[in-house]
Amino acid sequence: MSSRPEFHQLLDESWKCAKTVLCVGIDPSNEMFPTSAPLDELGILEFSTSIVDAVSQHVCAIKMNHAHFASQGHESELESLIGYIHERYPSIPVILDAKRGDVDSTAEKYAEEAFNRYSADAVTVNPFMGWDTIEPFISYRQHGVIVLCRTSNPGSYWLQDEPSASPMYLRIAERVQKEANPNLMLVVGATNEDALVRVRQTAPDVAFLVPGVGAQGGSAENVLKLGRRQDGLGLIVNSSRSVIAQDRKSSAYFDQVALAAKSLSKSLSLDVA
Repeated sequence: MSSRPEFHQLLDESWKCAKTVLCVGIDPSNEMFPTSAPLDELGILEFSTSIVDAVSQHVCAIKMNHAHFASQGHESELESLIGYIHERYPSIPVILDAKRGDVDSTAEKYAEEAFNRYSADAVTVNPFMGWDTIEPFISYRQHGVIVLCRTSNPGSYWLQDEPSASPMYLRIAERVQKEANPNLMLVVGATNEDALVRVRQTAPDVAFLVPGVGAQGGSAENVLKLGRRQDGLGLIVNSSRSVIAQDRKSSAYFDQVALAAKSLSKSLSLDVA
C-alpha cells in the first residue's frame, strides 16, 4: 500500500504549487500516436512518459484511462507509468480513470487493483448500483474516490437528469457532500454549465473532476467562474485530446504537447498563496 500523503493533501499542495487546475489525460491510441514511434509495449511506455515529461510543469494532476491501456494488453505499462510519475514527479497526483462500479465483493477487487496493483492516488467510480459498491474504495482512506455525477457526454441527460424534479445527479452530489470526506470528489462535465452551477450549490465543499473543456466544447473561463469552491480551489479540469492530439508526423511532437499544455494551463490558472 502507498506511503504517499492523503489524496486531498497531495491535491491541495499541487494546486498551490502548480497554480493551475489543469489535468492532462494520457489516453494513448492509434489515432494520435506519433508515426515515428513503434506501437509496442516499449513504444507505449516511452510515449506516455514523454507526455508526462512534457506537461509536468503545467498540471495539478495527471489522469490515465484504464481502457486505453488494457484494451491493447498494456496493463503492465500502465503500472510502470504510474510508478514513473510517483518517482520523478512525486507532487503530482495520479488519477486512474476506470469508472468502476459493481457488487461489494467485486468492488473490493477493483479497489485492490486501483490502489495496490497500480498505486493510483485516486480512481473514478460509478454509483449506479448503490453506495455499498463505493464503500470498498472509501475504505482505502488515504486515496481519492471520484464519483460520477453529471458527465460531459451528450447522452448523459437520459438518466442523470431524471427524474426532473429531483435529478439523479443532484442526489449523488447531496450524498457526497453529506459524507464530508475530503478524499471524495465528483465528476461534473464542463459541457452543461447549468448542471455545474447546481452541483456546486448542492456540494459546496466537494472538489470536482471536470472533463469536457477543449475538444468537447466546454469553456475553461466559465468552468473557473462557475465551478470553484469558495476558497478558490476545488477543481481538476481534465483535457486529453486538446493537449496530446498534435501533429503525429512532426519531429517536434512533444514540444507541441508542452506548448498546448502551457497555453491551456494559463487559461486555467489560479491566484492562490
